[in-house]
Amino acid sequence: MTMARVVSSLLLVCLMAFSTPASAQQGPFSTVIQVNDLTITQYELDQRIRFLQLLRTPGDPLEEARSGLIEDRLRLSETRRQGIVLTEDQVLEGMEEFASRANLTAEQFIQAIEREGVAAQTFRDFVNAGLAWRNLVQAQFGPRAQVTEAEVDRALALQTTRGGARLLLAEIILPLAPQVEARSRALIQRLSDTITTEAAFSAAARRYSAAPTRGRGGRLDWLPIGQVPPAIRAAVLPLEPGEVTDPIPLGPGIAIFQLRGIEEIDAPTPDTLALEYVTILIPGAGTDAARATAQKYRDNYDTCDDLYKPAQDLPPEYFERAVLPASDVPAEIAAEAMKLDSNEVSTALTRQNGTFQVFLMLCGRTLETPESDIPEEELAEGEEPAPVIDPRDQIRNQLFQQRIASYADSYLEELRADAIIIEN
Repeated sequence: MTMARVVSSLLLVCLMAFSTPASAQQGPFSTVIQVNDLTITQYELDQRIRFLQLLRTPGDPLEEARSGLIEDRLRLSETRRQGIVLTEDQVLEGMEEFASRANLTAEQFIQAIEREGVAAQTFRDFVNAGLAWRNLVQAQFGPRAQVTEAEVDRALALQTTRGGARLLLAEIILPLAPQVEARSRALIQRLSDTITTEAAFSAAARRYSAAPTRGRGGRLDWLPIGQVPPAIRAAVLPLEPGEVTDPIPLGPGIAIFQLRGIEEIDAPTPDTLALEYVTILIPGAGTDAARATAQKYRDNYDTCDDLYKPAQDLPPEYFERAVLPASDVPAEIAAEAMKLDSNEVSTALTRQNGTFQVFLMLCGRTLETPESDIPEEELAEGEEPAPVIDPRDQIRNQLFQQRIASYADSYLEELRADAIIIEN
């Protein structure tokens, strides 16, 4: 495994990227972004860009770096406000634990990233802020994220069935562009709290939803359960038909889902381990010209490989082909991709506050291999077998982690909405 891939996988496991408090900065570093009372310097921005390039992170490095650092400051500001301060031993333990995931010591990990131009202090601040945020989220949402025995029973029944399962959902998606963000958040929360029937959900979708499904009352077709993104699956599985999820952040949008039905089927429904997809940005979202361009791509290019042809005439940052673990796919991409088969297209998304239309093509899914197809490994002489994990405990932890991650994402979006952010 390459160092870039190791660091990438570790970065994506963590809840946040590194950050450096303004008070810790030394020297005449210019401020490029102010987030509440914390600053981001040009040096930090350059460091983040270098880090993302090392990791081969999809997207424009500058845009991703600025967005990531702003989120860092929002998290740091809130943990400070809540009085969460880690001890030196906690930070050192966190650094060792983080590095151990790559079979390295903290010292070896630091040496590796320093060779790539990333400062050691960056790693320390990254771990410190990540642990503080995790502690805050656990304290704030741990009780609400607890999983009941009935929910474990239901998930276990779905996973142990000889066949598989599929879900019938409906969706309402609202935009979070700055000019409508406050209204969208208030409206989606009200709909989540008050809708109790399929008819009411359908009427609300037709009236309010920004998704193409609004014409069908937000109704989606049956979806294999393994195709539904973990965050959405964790939110809908505890529901009874007709019930509605809490609001779920989807990048530039926010959504609620209604469970309309769930049934077991004969065919297995393995989990999606990874997604491969292409996105092309088309300027002028919502205009006739953008729609015509998207239709031309749809008509003339049948596979992801075909899309390299029009990409030759585009700025490099307009075209992206990504292969990511399912848990690391951006939420809005994952929510659209769950509706697509290989080589199918969605034009439902926009970027940069509606400036660009997103032409999304799903290249394919990597599916989980059934356990029966995996050959058993023989134990070496004297080797102890791996401990058997109680399936109930495993499912309970999985549902808990998915649920608390959803709460954390919503919490971060609220912090962003309330923050004063000044970019130079």
